[in-house]
Amino acid sequence: MIWSCSVVYRLSSQITGLVIDLDALFKGRLCCFPKDPLEDVETWGESVDKVLSCKAGQIAFRQFLKSEYSEENILFWIACEEYKKIKSAPEMISSANRIYSEFVQTEAPKQINIDCGTRENITKNISQPTLTSFDSAQKLIYSLMARDCYPRFLKSDIYQGLLRRGDSR
Repeated sequence: MIWSCSVVYRLSSQITGLVIDLDALFKGRLCCFPKDPLEDVETWGESVDKVLSCKAGQIAFRQFLKSEYSEENILFWIACEEYKKIKSAPEMISSANRIYSEFVQTEAPKQINIDCGTRENITKNISQPTLTSFDSAQKLIYSLMARDCYPRFLKSDIYQGLLRRGDSR
């Protein structure tokens, strides 16, 4: 059975009471799931990597981070993952500048919480970006999510509701 985003939306909104518009969230990149997207919910409790490796996990974790006013962390992490896949130099430069202006520079609209040394190093090298330009910042944000946010996510109504939904099937 193919699970459409509207099915996931209904399941997620019923479980958590949150309105999750998956089409808007992924801007059309995620039209269908080849299997029940909530099938792996139990495995998300094993590690933050399990959550981040699954689109449905990213959606649930993002909703949780949004409720904690720290959504920029997962948005930055995802942007870095996409950035590492870039093949052309012009696209790399454009994407690096977007990530920098959106997340890294001081007073950015979704400024991430990184130390000034890391921020200064990225700023110094942004004119000649490489595929590793954001690695140090991404590692810091990953550590922050794994250490601080992820344990709270596991206790959250969002995750617990998804677990209960999985148990009742």
